[in-house]
Amino acid sequence: MVKASATQLPLKFPTGGKTDVRAQFAALCWRIKGGKLQICLVTSRTRGRWILPKGWPMHKQTPAEAAATEAFEEAGLSGKAFDTCLGAYSYIKPVDAESTPIITLVYPLHVQKVYKVWPEMEQRRRKWFTQQKAAKKLSEPALQRIVATFQPHPFLHDPAIAGAKKQSI
Repeated sequence: MVKASATQLPLKFPTGGKTDVRAQFAALCWRIKGGKLQICLVTSRTRGRWILPKGWPMHKQTPAEAAATEAFEEAGLSGKAFDTCLGAYSYIKPVDAESTPIITLVYPLHVQKVYKVWPEMEQRRRKWFTQQKAAKKLSEPALQRIVATFQPHPFLHDPAIAGAKKQSI
């Protein structure tokens, strides 16, 4: 069993009640290249901020599978998604005419394929960063902490990864 290394920060919801909160699932997309950990971020569609690929729950998909689907659609990445939640963060999203509090659960995705063409490539940019630079590019303090403290080593010992052909992407 993989143990999360980040200490969860308290969630803050400046607007809305606890019954108004919606959930999203994010993919922390990572790879080892040249012996170094890299994290992929994408830009948001509206303001161009650096974010993790994320989206709403999907019918008949686990949270990790939904996060992996978003990683493909928003960043053109696929790989091994793990059902280990690395942590949660909250933010306020304009939905319709109101601001809605969102809680986002983050799941690791070990990237094994980077696509040249993907569904949202005309709407977003993707870029690989060192772990420290990726954390600094993010707006939400709790998400910065999740990214900054992520440890890939427990996931590298997963049989699905260990048995895969070892190559740099």
